[in-house]
Amino acid sequence: MDDVNKRFLIMAAEGGEELSGNGELEESPAMEASEVPTSPPFEMAEMSEENGSATVAPEAPVDLNPSSFSMPLAGEDEEGELPADFERLWKVTQDNPHDFTNWTDLLQYCEQESHMTASRRALVAFLACYPLCYGYWKKYTDLERRAGYNSKAEEVCIQGLQAIPLSVDLWIHYINLLLGTLDMNLIESPMRIRSVFEEAVAAAGLDFHSDRLWDLYVEWEKEQGNMKNAAAILDRVLKVPTQLYNTHYDKFKEHLNSHEPKEVLSPEEYDELRTLCRQSQKAERAEQAQEEEAERPPGEEEPATPEGTDTEELIQKIREVVLVRRDKVYQDNEGEVRLRWNFEDAIKRPYFHVKSLDRHQLRAWHSYLDWEIAQLNKDTTDPDPVDPSQAAPEGSEVTTQHHEVSEEAAVAHDDHRVRILFERCLIACALYEEFWIRYIQYLEPQSVDEARAVFKRACEVHLTHKPNIHLQWATFEERHGDLTEARRVLEDLEKNLPGLAVVCLRRAALERRAGNLEKSEALLQESVAGSREKPTLHAFYSIKLARLLLKLGRNPSKARRVLQDALEISPDNDKLHLNLLELEVSGDPWASAEAVQECVARALAAPLASHTKILFSQRGLQFAEDYSNSIESVLSVFEEHQKLVKELGGTKRGAENGDEDSEKLEKSEDDSAVSVSTQLLPTVPHVPITTPPPPVMGTDMSAQAGYGGYGNWYQQSQYGNYGYQNTWNYNQGFYPPS
Repeated sequence: MDDVNKRFLIMAAEGGEELSGNGELEESPAMEASEVPTSPPFEMAEMSEENGSATVAPEAPVDLNPSSFSMPLAGEDEEGELPADFERLWKVTQDNPHDFTNWTDLLQYCEQESHMTASRRALVAFLACYPLCYGYWKKYTDLERRAGYNSKAEEVCIQGLQAIPLSVDLWIHYINLLLGTLDMNLIESPMRIRSVFEEAVAAAGLDFHSDRLWDLYVEWEKEQGNMKNAAAILDRVLKVPTQLYNTHYDKFKEHLNSHEPKEVLSPEEYDELRTLCRQSQKAERAEQAQEEEAERPPGEEEPATPEGTDTEELIQKIREVVLVRRDKVYQDNEGEVRLRWNFEDAIKRPYFHVKSLDRHQLRAWHSYLDWEIAQLNKDTTDPDPVDPSQAAPEGSEVTTQHHEVSEEAAVAHDDHRVRILFERCLIACALYEEFWIRYIQYLEPQSVDEARAVFKRACEVHLTHKPNIHLQWATFEERHGDLTEARRVLEDLEKNLPGLAVVCLRRAALERRAGNLEKSEALLQESVAGSREKPTLHAFYSIKLARLLLKLGRNPSKARRVLQDALEISPDNDKLHLNLLELEVSGDPWASAEAVQECVARALAAPLASHTKILFSQRGLQFAEDYSNSIESVLSVFEEHQKLVKELGGTKRGAENGDEDSEKLEKSEDDSAVSVSTQLLPTVPHVPITTPPPPVMGTDMSAQAGYGGYGNWYQQSQYGNYGYQNTWNYNQGFYPPS
């Protein structure tokens, strides 16, 4: 038995790939040209409905959630003093854990020093950041095994498979580890190996490059003398579209021809084919028997063949029928491979790497996913038509139920294929939010819990510093009623990426929608207090808080204090002046007349641009025209406006209102037209304009671009970095200018 295991280990190790510095798969030049199949012929007939369906329902895949396991602790025999440069290299990785080069430098140094404690510490930390680097899981496993800790080596391998269950290489490494450590003379050891093989093919058996895993399983069963099990495994892989699909059929034919059918076929299939072939033989010999009976001497009977024995002719007949049946399965599977071949050929890097993928590779994955999902939708919405001549008779329930079960099984199988493809994609494209979001959108209609698990895996393992997907996760949780989880997601994001205005606003909006207005106000006040050293950001938060207090809190006095305090820090911020003016204008016009003029006077005394001061002066004049109950006050405001225009070099119209001369406009910095002209009256005393000036910003004065011009906050180019032109589009920038 030991010799068998040694031969099997050598066979399993053949074709092993070399690892790049990233611990990932390098294209092996050692593959024989004869092992690589050519593209399947395109003149094949259309595939059948049952194409690629599994003979055995796939088992539940290994848990994909890395948080379900913990890294193994260091052994009791830890070496005391760490290598000389370890602390220096370790500090570099901790200062910038997202720099992959720093990690590889540390790991190479630990490997050169052959220091167990340092290597363990480095590998544990590295794999927590980059769990998809299967090559380093193998290195960690080998490290423990060489040190004699077989149980720890097995634990590490299992953790790696939980992190990346689609890794065929890691499954083979795990199986080799068990073959080298288990006592195969024990009854339970083969059962354990077989169980692991089943887990492996259930998790990674549908991968297009899973041929080595299937071949390993077949060869192991042969080594154990289980020819029927080997044939059953070959039967299963004949229905799986893989890169070396044609070699599996050749191996099945070789296996069948090397043994008698009763040694490789299941008892049920063998009995069925034996009966069928014997009946066929009897029918062929019936006519010949009649002729021989006429010539046979009287009383002599035909010699009978013993029932328990099979002639060579019968055995060959059974083999022919078996191959006819398998050939149909093989042709259908070849059709599946043909459909996928170009998609697979376009994928040049199926493993994880921190280097960016070019747009052609990203487009290739998207196209492949589009096609696979379209195949599933086609099977769901457009099932194959039933031949009326073969339809079940009216009232027959058995056939109808069987047809429904078959359709459900086919849809479930195709859904499993889509999920496998998504998981493969998320290995190569783990650092791209778009693929995680697409997978979640696919899963959410089927299972909210599964979609949540993908969000958790993306945000807590692979995309810890990508804010967009965290924000979408919080929205997802809020939409499904879990406000506690939504709060936690946003709080964790704010801890990881402090200073993001969008996170603060989203937290405040979440509390507001939940009815916690006081909490929403407190969050904005906290942001205002924490940004006093950044005047522009402080002004932004102050305006948000003031509008919350004014519009929802119905507390104009408190909102006024917020804006006035902000003006003490940023007196040159025209947005603060505009919002304060809006607040005053929105109140009782008779009670707020004095406050409006004070606001205008404050803006005119502030270090603002000339065109902005003229704008405020015009607003004050217009308010006086609309609401003042004294002509003297209107004249006073008008005269002050005239003086300001002369002082700042504004232009005037020389004709009365209604004259056909066009009004001269000056463009403001935000590209809005601002009227700076006033009427030059021909006589004294001055008579004020009795009609309101043309509306600024090109809109009605009661609209959002009115006195406060709040909407204009987001129109000015210098404030564009807030990125809120579209409220839910946070991709344009997160840090407001300071």
